[in-house]
Formats: sequence, structure tokens, C-alpha cells
Amino acid sequence: MKEDILNLLSDNPIIAAINSDEGLENVLHSRCKVVFILYGSLCSIANIVHRVKQEGKYAFVHVDLIEGTSTKDVVIDFIKETTGADGIISTRAAMIKAGNSRGLYTIHRFFLIDSMSFHNVSRQVSLCSPDCIEIMPGCIPKVLRSIQKIVTVPIIAGGLVSDKEDVVAALGAGADAISSTSTRVWDQI
Repeated sequence: MKEDILNLLSDNPIIAAINSDEGLENVLHSRCKVVFILYGSLCSIANIVHRVKQEGKYAFVHVDLIEGTSTKDVVIDFIKETTGADGIISTRAAMIKAGNSRGLYTIHRFFLIDSMSFHNVSRQVSLCSPDCIEIMPGCIPKVLRSIQKIVTVPIIAGGLVSDKEDVVAALGAGADAISSTSTRVWDQI
């Protein structure tokens, strides 16, 4: 059964995002308890997740970025059965639905590049019911405040969050958490 994601984010508002083996080594020794895994392949993802989980951290796999996967539901089965990940991240509604049906935490990632992508957020959220959404780039407080008004799920600000000022601005604008690949940001709060 899923723990309340809002409590998880409230207790752990800084999320470490890793995109390399170097990032993995750094996160294992960080205070961050939630880790977004943004790299790997079918051959390596189980080991990456295992190492994260071994340190008592929550592991979320960005299924769109794992080499050798497809957009089929079987990828979600593979992640759940072979890695022990706590959740998935995807830009695809079908993958979020599949993750939900298998009891994984789900984070729907949105890249906001124009007003059309902004207006698509609430429709996509109602379509696939993610546990959480990630808005990218995360250093746009005005947009984060606007998103907060149109969705009822927790919001993670990610992408281009590179210092304490960005963290404070995003959280102050209504984000429930931030994600960053910057090790400087990981221990800010």
C-alpha cells in the first residue's frame, strides 16, 4: 500500500536526481531520502535501485530514460518485479496509468515551454491520476503558483534548480518539493 506522498515530500522536500554513476555514488552519502534515477539500462537499473534502497532511500525510476525500454506496460512490470523501485516518473500518461495499477508511486513530468503545454497539465492529470507532478523548469515561481491553482496533487519543481535561492523560491511559490542533480542543492534544507 502506498504511503501518503504528501507526507513523504513534506519530510523530504529536497529530492536528489541522479544521471550518472558519479551521481549515484554521491547520493549514497547524501542526506536526501528520495532519489530520482534518470539513467541506466535494462541491464543496470536493478543494481542502481538496489544500491539506493540499501541506504534506506526511496527510489523513483524515470522509465522514459532507461535504455532498452519501450512505452509498453511490460516496462512497468519489469521495474516493479526486478528492481523494487518505490515509484516511476514518466512524461507519458499511459505509463503513469500502468504504474498506478501496479501500486507504484507515480510522478507525471511536464515540460512547460509555452501556454499550450501549461493548459495541458490539468487535462493530463485528470486523465492519468498521478500521485504527484513534476514541473520543469522548476525555477519559475509565477508558473508554479499558477499550476498550484489548477491541480490538487503535490507539485515537484525540477530542472534548473541550482542554488538555495531557487529552492526557497520554488517552495515559496507552492511546490511541495524540488528535484535537482546539483549536489550543492541536496543538503540545502
